[in-house]
Amino acid sequence: MHATWDGTGSVEDASKALGFSRAKGYELARRGEFLCRVLRLRRSTRVVTASLLRALESGEPEYNSAQPATAPS
Repeated sequence: MHATWDGTGSVEDASKALGFSRAKGYELARRGEFLCRVLRLRRSTRVVTASLLRALESGEPEYNSAQPATAPS
């Protein structure tokens, strides 16, 4: 049997993988501070699987509200 991953997952599953509660996960997602990329699709909130895996692997957050670094002028 092979494990498969969808492009997005639930906030509940991502929160569990990151070690905090479902309620805390939704709170962080609502504030734009979830540890990885979150998509809001109509009434659904989904976590980007690739972003979750990067955050889990590196131990570094990949915040939704993070802005790309700009080169100094």
